[in-house]
Order: sequence, then structure tokens, then C-alpha cells
Amino acid sequence: MTFSFRPRPSVVRRDSGLYAYERALARRGLTPVAGVDEAGRGACAGPLVVSAVVLRREIPGLGDSKLLTPAVRERLFALIMKSAFVETVIIPPEVIDTRGLHKCNVEGMRRAIARLSFVPEYILTDGFPVPGLPAPSLAVWKGDQVAACVAAASIVAKVTRDRIMTSLDAEFPQYGFAEHKGYTTLQHRLALQEHGPCDHHRFSFVTVSRRIRENGDVGAA
Repeated sequence: MTFSFRPRPSVVRRDSGLYAYERALARRGLTPVAGVDEAGRGACAGPLVVSAVVLRREIPGLGDSKLLTPAVRERLFALIMKSAFVETVIIPPEVIDTRGLHKCNVEGMRRAIARLSFVPEYILTDGFPVPGLPAPSLAVWKGDQVAACVAAASIVAKVTRDRIMTSLDAEFPQYGFAEHKGYTTLQHRLALQEHGPCDHHRFSFVTVSRRIRENGDVGAA
């Protein structure tokens, strides 16, 4: 069942602070609120990581994970894990290749919410609507910059994925995964040209598929 209910008459200004959405929903009796976000959507290697977070208290310093330093993200990650309900779904490259990126993203968000030990009263998703959620939801444009629970989910997803990519770097040092985390940088493109893709690359992505078409081989398994 898909819910489309939106609380009224509350109006949330995007400059009202990071907790404005949660506070507005709480005034309408809609609490707890879950935020959902992903990391790795634009990468051509590594998994897609989707996290759902329900905050139990306000955490100072939350923000869009992409705008924070790695050290700050790690510190906030530890605080979130200690003081929030968190569930994370990791979708490997071969599933992305088979099912498609957007479908995996939507399914990952559903699965992350379903793994919570309770059904939230409301769900905020980053960027696009997600049908089939178990509670009313709202897609928030740049949600990781304006909604605290979505910002927390973005931090959890990114730190989790960055750790995975750093671990893969130890196994496949030729690609520089610890530096670019699987995104298409000049360093990564040059490594693909020299070594070909490995099993952790997304073969459906143009950067990788072009390398295979041009050279007709696959690199490290």
C-alpha cells in the first residue's frame, strides 16, 4: 500500500533549521520520523548503501555528508549509532547491473525502513518519492541539507560505504578505491585503462562498459 498523506496546515521553510521538518511533523502528532538516504549512486564501482535513521535526540553538527570532512563524518557516525535507531542495506554491484540503479535505490529504501523494529509515523526520503513504504512519506529536495534524520542517514550510508571501499583498496590497490571511493575520477579512469575492471565494478555503467568494448577483457577477479 502506498501512502500519500501530507500533514496540514504546517508549512516548513527550508531556512528554518535542520530539525524543522521533524518539529512540524511532531506538532501534528507524527512522531517518530524516519529519514532515508543513500551513498554511492554515482559511483562506477562498489555497492550502493542505503540507510534509514530515526533520531532519538538532536545531534549537534549534523549536515549533508558530502559537505563534511571525513573526521567529522566519523565522529557524527559514532554519535548517530549510539543515539538513534539505524538500519542499513548494502546492494552489491552485480545486483545493480541486473536490476538497474534506480530500482535498487527504491528497493533499498523500502528494505531499510522494513528492517526497523517499528513502523515510523512518517518517512522523509531524499530527492525522490518512494512508493510502497509502510507509512506516509514525503520526498524532500536536498533532504540531507534540510532534514536532520535524512542528514543522519546520509552520514551513516556514506561512512559505511567509504569503509567498504577502503577495505577493497587493500585487496585491489591498483584502482585507488581508498582515494576516490569508486567514483569516476581521472585516477580511476586511468586505472581502468591499465588494469581493466574487477568484480567490484558496475559493468552496466558506461565508464566500465566502454573500457570492456575498447579492450575486450576483464581485469582482476
